[in-house]
Amino acid sequence: MTATLPEARRPPGTTGRERPRRSSRPARRRNWAGGLAGWIWLVVVAVPLYWTLITSLKAQSRYYGSNPLVPSGDPTLDNYRLVIESDFLRYFMNSVLVTAGAVVPAVLFSFMAAYAIVRGWRMRVLRAMNGLFLMGLAIPLQATVIPVYLIIIKLHLYDTLLALILPSIAFAIPLSVLVLANFVRDVPKELFDSMRVDGATEWTTLWRLAAPLTRPAILTVTIFNALTIWNGFLLPLVLTQSPERRTLPLALWTFQGQYSVNVPAVLAAVVLTTLPVLVLYAFGRRQLLSGLTAGFSR
Repeated sequence: MTATLPEARRPPGTTGRERPRRSSRPARRRNWAGGLAGWIWLVVVAVPLYWTLITSLKAQSRYYGSNPLVPSGDPTLDNYRLVIESDFLRYFMNSVLVTAGAVVPAVLFSFMAAYAIVRGWRMRVLRAMNGLFLMGLAIPLQATVIPVYLIIIKLHLYDTLLALILPSIAFAIPLSVLVLANFVRDVPKELFDSMRVDGATEWTTLWRLAAPLTRPAILTVTIFNALTIWNGFLLPLVLTQSPERRTLPLALWTFQGQYSVNVPAVLAAVVLTTLPVLVLYAFGRRQLLSGLTAGFSR
């Protein structure tokens, strides 16, 4: 027996046997083409990484006589030992010094410049500086190699790590200022006014208010600049000469020339060079993507 509402309690225009209404939302269609393209791209990216790793564990005598996509039955670490014994640690420390020496000053200067531009936007000098920073984004590194080389020669800094650090700072500043300025601009103005009422100076407001609220952007530009400088090849190639000043990307090129036949040793050097970048990206991937997206979407 079906229970129905009495006529007095039944809503007007309805019957006791009303069917439930279907949802007006359209059913979501699966994007099969996009999913297939994603899997294809995953294979395209994963296969070279897989081949690089398994080849670095093969002996040189068995490399050409085996299937390149089949792992070795007896993997060996002799290739890694050979690379490490060829001054690899020196090249690694050079890359660490250049990256840290360029990223830290670039991020600090960019953050202070972004704060000054946002807080003093009405000043003509700061507006001109912001335009100058934006112009730096339009100048590629390749177009400035000869002027930078001549300046380094005039400063007697050729074949030194400082010759790599100074240009790296200059090229890291424009994009860093753009991202950090967008984040500082989104800090509510009332917070700055309250700090001023409490008697805080601009320097105190910069480090106690703006810096904590823009920490995602600071981490973003730090990771992005570190990856860019770590993988830099053109500046070390032009501005250094002695083997003691080589960084890892330039050392990879040297290993390829030194071990032109020993492919597993070359790929072992590639793995050791890429490992710090993968670790840094794994820990900072979320901050990097969210910071860049939020910075350009405002």
